[in-house]
Amino acid sequence: MKIAINAADLDHARIDGTRVYISNLLKNFGLLDEKGRFLIYHKKNNFNLELEFPRFSNYEIKKIAFPFWWTQTAFALEILRKKPDVLWMPMHSLPALRSKKTKTVVTIHDLAFKFFPNHFEKKDLRRLNFFTDFAVNHADKLIAISQSTKDDILRFYPNVNAEKIKVIYHGYDKDLFRENISLEKIEEVKKKYGMNFEKYIIFAGAIQPRKNIGKLLEAFEIIKKQKQWENLGLVIAGAPGWLAGPIVAEMEKTPGAVMTGHFSTKDLPSLLAGAELFALPSLYEGFGLPVLEAMACGTPVAVANNSSLREITEGFGELFDPQDAQDMAEKILEILQNKELKEGLIKKGLDRAGQFSWEKCAKETLEWFAG
Repeated sequence: MKIAINAADLDHARIDGTRVYISNLLKNFGLLDEKGRFLIYHKKNNFNLELEFPRFSNYEIKKIAFPFWWTQTAFALEILRKKPDVLWMPMHSLPALRSKKTKTVVTIHDLAFKFFPNHFEKKDLRRLNFFTDFAVNHADKLIAISQSTKDDILRFYPNVNAEKIKVIYHGYDKDLFRENISLEKIEEVKKKYGMNFEKYIIFAGAIQPRKNIGKLLEAFEIIKKQKQWENLGLVIAGAPGWLAGPIVAEMEKTPGAVMTGHFSTKDLPSLLAGAELFALPSLYEGFGLPVLEAMACGTPVAVANNSSLREITEGFGELFDPQDAQDMAEKILEILQNKELKEGLIKKGLDRAGQFSWEKCAKETLEWFAG
C-alpha cells in the first residue's frame, strides 16, 4: 500500500500536541508496516530538529517549495501525479483537487474554534472553519483523537456518518516521560528556568485564551494565602501563542508565577517530575497530551471537568470546575495536603498512562488506512 502523508507541520518552530502526534506516528509507521511505501511531503529544507523521525527504507521524503495555498496547489498536484492508495492529512484540511481512486483520511484534533470563536484571531477562525468543514464533509474517513472529539464532530456535522469516524487515542514517549528522574536533573532544569522555589504547581501548554490560565492564577493566589503554601511556586511551561498579551501581563503581576517561554522538549519530564502536581484548567481539549505525560512521570494531576480531560482523567486524577477559582484551589489543596490521596493518584496515574502508547496509536491508524 502506498500512503502519502502531509508532514508540512513538522517544519514549524513551535511545538504543539498535533506536531508531536505526527512525529511519533512517523517514528512507528516504518517499523509496523515494512512492506508499505510512505510518501512524506513538506515545504522547507529541514524539519524541526525536535520533531525529527527515523528515515526508514520505505520512506520517500520530498520537499515541495511553494509559497501560496500549498495544500491546494503544489501538494494537490503532486498527489494527483503520484496516485497513492491513501492520503493521510494529520491536520484539518484536504486538497479539493484529488483522485477518486485515492482514499482520504483526515485527523480531527478538536473543534475548540466552534465552541470558543472569540478565543481565535478572525483570520484563523475563518480558515479553520472553511478547511475543517470541507475536510469533515469530503474525507472518506476521519480519525478523532478522543471520544469527546468524535461526539463534537457529530454535534456540529450531524449529516456525517458516525461509522466513518474512528477514535484513536494519542500515546506518549515512554523513553522520555517516565518515573524516577533524578533529583540532580530536576534541580538542573529548575535552575535553567529561574525556578527558585522548592515546591511548585506546573501547567504545560501554549499560552492562549482557551487554556484558561487566568483562573489558574486566581486559584494560585487563593492557595498562597494559606501560610503553609505561601512559598509555593507556579510554573507556566510554554510560550505565548495567539491573543496571549493580557494573559502574560497577568502572570507578570502574580508573585511566585514563572513562565519558561519556549523550552526544550527534553526538559519537560524533569519539570513535570519535580512538581507537586500538574494542573490543566483548559476550557476545552481534544486530548490533553500533557496530562498523560505528567501521569507517566509520577506526578498527580488536577484538570478541568470537561471535554476529553474528563474522559482521560476521571477516576485517575482530580477534576474541578474551570470557571470557579475557589473550586480549583480546593481540589489542588486536597492533593497538596493529603499525602494518602496524592500517593493514590500517582499510582492511578501511572496505571492510566500505561494504557496508551504511540505504537498502539500508529498500529490502529494503519489498520484504519487499510480497512
